[in-house]
Amino acid sequence: MFENKSGILLVAGFIFFGFAFVSNALVPILMYRNLPEKTAEELVNGNVRYQFEDLARRFPEAFEKTYGKPPTQPAEREAWYNANCAAALRLGRKIYTGEACWHCHSQFVRPVSNEERRWGPVSQSVEYQNELQRPVLFGTRRVGPDLSREGGRRSSDWHAVHLFQPKLLSEGSPMPEYRWFFEGSPDKPNARGLAVLTYIQWLGSWLESYPDYENYEPSPILKFTADAASPKAAAGGQP
Repeated sequence: MFENKSGILLVAGFIFFGFAFVSNALVPILMYRNLPEKTAEELVNGNVRYQFEDLARRFPEAFEKTYGKPPTQPAEREAWYNANCAAALRLGRKIYTGEACWHCHSQFVRPVSNEERRWGPVSQSVEYQNELQRPVLFGTRRVGPDLSREGGRRSSDWHAVHLFQPKLLSEGSPMPEYRWFFEGSPDKPNARGLAVLTYIQWLGSWLESYPDYENYEPSPILKFTADAASPKAAAGGQP
């Protein structure tokens, strides 16, 4: 086998395959196997909650038909919105996967080719340690844009029209029409439509740079506050 180049290359190929498997599969599994997965309830943050409540304002009849009326008591109202938002995220993720949206829209900003200048911060492993990332939708094609940081970029009205008739907003778009998410028009989303809109608006909502992902710069006020609260500052700047 080692008497010709093909044999040497074959053995080298197996060695490099084994190395790639260990470094890219086995090591990450061992590193993160004890990291707990977040539930949908734990993923409901202020940004996606705002978007979910915004759906109630934009599509009041459709929202009430799907989720009913929220309680009047503040504590019960808060719990009601959180619970329904989590349920919408689960259903939205299931529909998004079932409709094969991931086939054209990846959810993985790669650390190559300055992708962060197009899509926002490079994806980190901690972002995928939750039930809404099972299976992880890394994707292999980008017929459409990567959606890792889609949340907050556009209004839910825009997304509703885009799902109902994509070519109205993106001329020449190959995206199919998802009219079964609506009751005849984009201003009447059904339970599936509301869930998908919630899921889309969740993507990237956990980032500090939401929704200005690409051009985000940390607030100088926050930095000044952090510097002022540092032990060195408290000691009068003495080392």
